[in-house]
Amino acid sequence: MADLIINNKDALQTWGVKIGEGFIDAIFAPSPLKEFIENKSRLENGKRVTYNNPKVDERDVTLVFNLEGISQADYLLKYKAFKAELEKGRIEIKVPVLGEEIYRLTYQKSTSFAMNTLRTFSKLSVKFQEANPADRT
Repeated sequence: MADLIINNKDALQTWGVKIGEGFIDAIFAPSPLKEFIENKSRLENGKRVTYNNPKVDERDVTLVFNLEGISQADYLLKYKAFKAELEKGRIEIKVPVLGEEIYRLTYQKSTSFAMNTLRTFSKLSVKFQEANPADRT
């Protein structure tokens, strides 16, 4: 079973991509809620807060990927293919160890990149936005 599925493809087999440090913590973190309805009146102490029907808000999430090739040429092919996949914009990620949920993300930018001296391995941090965290079916 694959550890990471991106856009219905096994990330390791397709791009040599594995889950990086803090990936599980970041993607599995709770989503924020939209602000509750509040009303302040000079006729009452404090304020009223309406907690009816809370809704989740969009969230930004930064995920770390590890990319590896068996040679410099293999690494470069996989890196370029993975970069092209990210640049499609819509990214669907499934992490089987977390269940059947599919995280529908929008690629925003790469926030950091580091490559080893042999040019066969790199660590890539990518910022995504999850427009609707309630839509993970």
